Amino acid sequence: MQEFLNFWHQQGTDGFIRIFWFYFVFELPRYVLLDYFVLAYYLYKRKFGNEDRREGHKKLLKEMPLVSIIVPGKDEGRNYYRLVKSLEEQTYKNYEIILVDDGSTDDSELIGRKLEREGKVEHFLRNEVRGGKASAANMGLRYSDGEFVVHCDADCSLKPDALENILIPFYQDEKIGAVGGNLEVRNKEDSLCTALQTIEYYLTISVGRLGASTLGILRIISGAFGAFRKEALERVSGWDVGPGLDGDLTLKIRKLGYKAHFEYSAVALTSVPTTFAKLAKQRVRWSRSLIRFRFRKHKNIFFIDKNFDLLNFLSITENIFFNFVLTFLWYFYIFDIVTSFTQTIMYILLMGIALYTVSKTVEFTIVIALSDEKWEKLQYYMYMPAMVFYTGNFIRFVRSWAYLKELVFRSSYKDSWNPAKTSKQARQLDI
Repeated sequence: MQEFLNFWHQQGTDGFIRIFWFYFVFELPRYVLLDYFVLAYYLYKRKFGNEDRREGHKKLLKEMPLVSIIVPGKDEGRNYYRLVKSLEEQTYKNYEIILVDDGSTDDSELIGRKLEREGKVEHFLRNEVRGGKASAANMGLRYSDGEFVVHCDADCSLKPDALENILIPFYQDEKIGAVGGNLEVRNKEDSLCTALQTIEYYLTISVGRLGASTLGILRIISGAFGAFRKEALERVSGWDVGPGLDGDLTLKIRKLGYKAHFEYSAVALTSVPTTFAKLAKQRVRWSRSLIRFRFRKHKNIFFIDKNFDLLNFLSITENIFFNFVLTFLWYFYIFDIVTSFTQTIMYILLMGIALYTVSKTVEFTIVIALSDEKWEKLQYYMYMPAMVFYTGNFIRFVRSWAYLKELVFRSSYKDSWNPAKTSKQARQLDI
């Protein structure tokens, strides 16, 4: 212990920053300082500048537009009752539910038809041959009559005011074409894996997307719970095939000149993978979308021409820099530390764990400050040391692997998440 203390005393402030330059140059400004700035702005606006929201709420309740809730999926029958029940409990009542069964082999059709006969859902639609989630969502869109469309995963359930809250922003700003809901983990107590994802969702969705939305660079409206102007969906011809269809759709809508907004108060609960193996498979699919859609399909965002939009450019640049560039720069950082401080690497490892634990604790304090359920969330402070390895190592390794596979092999077109015939056609069309 004395040698450890002596080493860091000898380093001083300059040496400390030299060793942890990756954190101080990139991570501290982006994930701590910027997020605290957004927190201060959000809390100020919530307390003193909420008149536009109150006016938007009044307009919504005066017009009471029909909302079409599209729920596409395969083998989701077991989740239908819980989702429908949570929709029946909504404070906003003028909606229609459209369940779309994409070639299920379970009892989805039996359950869905029963709900349709009972009048609990407006339409139960079925693809006899699986076409993929995008195909199912587009079928639901064709049958929808609402002015607004909510896309929802079958395994989600909404808090009672979620539907009402996700609609208000459309009446605050007519340029908003899509609104993302706030996702929290339902099965948070199932395992260590779900507990860590719970913290991750709080940080990357509740705080991260709030920050991106405040800056005007929100790049993804989650398909688990997202709302859209129907006219915007129709103008972009709905969903395209691919593993990152949520982000792809958001970009298509932004490129038409619409704004994307995140609504913190519109909360849905979703189930997450319970093991790290299942989680890795999910995150490989999510991560590949950055290469397929940001680098390839939407690369024209970087072209400075008559259609150039600075916020769209910044949205994708921020995504690529912090998720792609820094993922691989981190390996250079590790090489630098290992080769420069070979004899004292254990001292640096221990201090690094302490530094990142403190940093994650400071980051999570933003979650506590925003939340109305502070006592429930306080228990997650105990997981902060584990979060260092979860986000710093596990997620980074999975992301690196996904990027490399997509760059070299275009592996997203071979993923069983989409039917082979659909992916084949998508590759031919380069989408």
